[in-house]
Amino acid sequence: MSAVGSTRGGSSFLRALLATSAFATVLVGGAAHAQAAQTPPAAGSDDSVVTEIVVTGSRIRSTGFTAPTPTQVLGTADLERAAQPNIFTAITQLPSLQGSSGATTGTFSTSSGQQGLSSFSLRGLGTIRTLTLLDGQRVVPANVTGVPDISLFPQLLVERVDVVTGGASASYGSDAVGGVVNFITNKKFVGLKANVMTGVTTYGDNHQWLAQVAAGKNFMDDRLHVQVSGEYDWEEGVPAGGFGEDAPGSRDWYTTATLVNRGITNDGSPQYLYREHAQAYQYTKYGLISAGPLQGTAFDAAGNPFQFQYGGGGVPSKAANGAVSGCYTNGGFCVGGDLSGNVGVGTSLQSRLKRMNAYTRVGFDLDANNEIYATFNAARVESSNQPNPGAATTGLTMSCSNPYLPASVVAACAANGITTFTFGTSNALLPRNISVHPTRTQYRGVIGADGKFNALGTEWRYDAYYTHGENTTNIHVRDILLTPRYRAAVQATLVNGQIVCADPIARANGCVPINIFGGQRPSDAALAYITPKNGPYQHSVQKQDVASINFSGEPINGWAGPISLAVGGEWRKEQYHVKGDPYGDGNTDSPNTADYPADPVLNAAGANWFAGNYHSGAGKYSVKEAYAEVNMPLVNSDAAGKANLNMAGRWTDYSTSGTVYTWKVGVTWDTPVDGVRLRAVTSRDVRAPNLSELFAAPVTTTLPNFTIPSNGKPPAGQPSSGSLTVLQNVVGNPDLKPEIAKNVTIGAVLSNPQWLPGFSVSVDWYNIVLNGGISSLGAQQIVNFCYAGLTQFCGAFNLNPPSAFVNSQTFNLASIKTSGFDIESSYRFELPSVPGRFTVRGLATNVHKFVTNPGIPGAVAVDSAGQNSGATPDWKVLAVQSWENDRLAISVQERWFSDGRFGGTTTEYVECKPGACPVSTGSRPTIDYNHMSGATYVDVSASYKFGNGLQLYGKVDNLLNRDPTPSPQTNTGLDANPALYDLLGRFYHVGLRYSF
Repeated sequence: MSAVGSTRGGSSFLRALLATSAFATVLVGGAAHAQAAQTPPAAGSDDSVVTEIVVTGSRIRSTGFTAPTPTQVLGTADLERAAQPNIFTAITQLPSLQGSSGATTGTFSTSSGQQGLSSFSLRGLGTIRTLTLLDGQRVVPANVTGVPDISLFPQLLVERVDVVTGGASASYGSDAVGGVVNFITNKKFVGLKANVMTGVTTYGDNHQWLAQVAAGKNFMDDRLHVQVSGEYDWEEGVPAGGFGEDAPGSRDWYTTATLVNRGITNDGSPQYLYREHAQAYQYTKYGLISAGPLQGTAFDAAGNPFQFQYGGGGVPSKAANGAVSGCYTNGGFCVGGDLSGNVGVGTSLQSRLKRMNAYTRVGFDLDANNEIYATFNAARVESSNQPNPGAATTGLTMSCSNPYLPASVVAACAANGITTFTFGTSNALLPRNISVHPTRTQYRGVIGADGKFNALGTEWRYDAYYTHGENTTNIHVRDILLTPRYRAAVQATLVNGQIVCADPIARANGCVPINIFGGQRPSDAALAYITPKNGPYQHSVQKQDVASINFSGEPINGWAGPISLAVGGEWRKEQYHVKGDPYGDGNTDSPNTADYPADPVLNAAGANWFAGNYHSGAGKYSVKEAYAEVNMPLVNSDAAGKANLNMAGRWTDYSTSGTVYTWKVGVTWDTPVDGVRLRAVTSRDVRAPNLSELFAAPVTTTLPNFTIPSNGKPPAGQPSSGSLTVLQNVVGNPDLKPEIAKNVTIGAVLSNPQWLPGFSVSVDWYNIVLNGGISSLGAQQIVNFCYAGLTQFCGAFNLNPPSAFVNSQTFNLASIKTSGFDIESSYRFELPSVPGRFTVRGLATNVHKFVTNPGIPGAVAVDSAGQNSGATPDWKVLAVQSWENDRLAISVQERWFSDGRFGGTTTEYVECKPGACPVSTGSRPTIDYNHMSGATYVDVSASYKFGNGLQLYGKVDNLLNRDPTPSPQTNTGLDANPALYDLLGRFYHVGLRYSF
């Protein structure tokens, strides 16, 4: 037996690093490049002039100040080299960013409302624990979870992006537990620049078109600065595959990898088996009788019955429970056989996306030292995705007298003495598949002032601003089943020689029958009844108001230099309201309308759609904050070097959860050793519950092929085994308190030593402990806990069809403990015999542990570090080698992460061989194979300047067209992990830039 967590890919990491010189530099990595990149001298300036440093992660604005918190920086050259239509994609390649959302994630979902939402996640802690800023200011959320959408940001005027890889709540407030991503725009841009780009995959899909333009001009003797920019980005997306294992384009990597459940936990053999080409045997493409004497009778597209081919030599038991000998009853899988009805690859690999953005900034210099300004941003993002084909439905009870049933099957019913049978289908007869269409529209305005003044015998810097932002999200779902109407339409009968719906109430309210025995297209009238034009709909509005004022100066001269002080305060108000349609939300909060007329067939309480049952809700909170930060030089001499103590504290008062305090203490020491700096920082950080966690009405998610544990004790009236479709409802909790985190970072930096000019390297160790984590248990966890004997969970669900559900609520019990290393290095050099300049840069992040404890009695803490089915591989590396002269630039980039294993934040599989397995448990189930290969992606790019402000550039991502490694699930799904692996394949980009 081997514990799955005993190997972490260390040896494979070393082999991969030694494979290229670029990765070898990462072994001695460093973030000194980042510190240097924060304050590049202006073109033509005297490098000897001392300039003010503005450091993200600190409120101190002072000459010569170095923050103790590590900061990674992507400058204009880095962003342009990435050649992406959305700079979000370029930034997420940084190894410290783990678990970010984007256009390739969440495409399998109908109900989440987060499709196409581009938000950052640092340290794998989730998007809700990473604070994203625009010029140091908060941005109105694009979702009720409180996260912004980077696609809505103005991007062409971004001159750098700072990524603070440590807690920064004392400086910026709530949400900065994992760190901060700060977009810095060019506020003094003068001239014109434009960028156009197109791209396509090697499979001929996901065509992309990008057009950007920005202009800036000064007026009134250069006192008035006006900037405008506009952007249009269209990304076709990658369409979904079909039924079976038919991946889109000519992609051939999809194999329906699944963890099939034997349902036996204590016989010395693995409970779970990794198998490819898994077959869900409760439904087929055009219909299958799945239980009883006629089990195994399937139907082809023409409606003709035939004997279904079960995988693995499976033989139907003909019993009422639908078991198949030679297959796996718990979950309902065979291996091999007829796979034509599988639905997992019918998910869009990337959402279609259209992004439009308009931005302006107007600044006026009151004098040489003070400016007032206003900015306005209007943006819109439209996306669409297909979560799955058809609408797989199991457990239908069909009548043998159904007039659409072939005569041979009617006769077989009579011969076996039955009047009904159990039936399942992928519903491939539907001519159009489900599609989800979120549209986010955002307006944000800022008025502010910044500058400096003299007071108390010293110079002070200040900045003050007020911002108001509104984000409106409208989600439409099209071509989706209205479940009660569908169930009425499939039950047909004969009345006066006409085929009609069997239910007289449904018949009187417009029911039109459909034939689900085969692939006959339903009539237009039937489609209008079961998939009405007005499908699931959600309208939500998020509003944010922020007023902030900050002062920074050097009021005291200490023994080792000026003592810097920053103080400030902030007021913020967040509010939202959301409205669902009557059929999904229910009539209490959403009365029927002409678009959604009353229908007695439907449940007046809502949850009538196959998926996308959106609910109504509203909430708001306000927060008042005040902070102070001090930087105190401790030592400043040639013999001892230069050391600084940096301290900050923040008082925060929430209208919902009361007062919390955050703080930070950090030390930097520029040692007497040439180029060597040591740094350490510890902080207390918080994340307040967001509006969704506090006030959300149920967020309903459809879970197909949900597995009922067969190895536990079911509560009274609940099934003991099998699988079915359930609705998971997650509701808010107004009693939630802020999460509290302790963050520690210790590091060393070697920056530009005299003995190796241009070389920088750093290593930082981090440790984060989060308590009172806000989370909710998943439906499968709740049911597993109940069946395992934790009876407090048994009242949260009902697994009896047709209205099976599991309810869950957010709570403050979870904890997360994670630690690891960040490594970064860069080397800029020239070779005497070779023209041009060379740069080698490498960044790496190691996740040593990522332990999640649900905080539930009886639950076990799980270490998900190294789980490649999630977002936290053991090692993740980004390496870039580039050469450039005055006209030509060429670069090669490698993206690599280590081998890993399957699992989740509540599941840590134990790999073992038959006869040597321990007892399998819900948190540590046994498995026969637990390995996910890492991946290396090679990208190449080049650009050429023509000398008149015109630059031609091109890039190939995933040059070697590396396919994703299967990421198996315990039910039917995409079985791939877009959070780590490239699902699209080789991608070509070409474009033109112009500037003057």
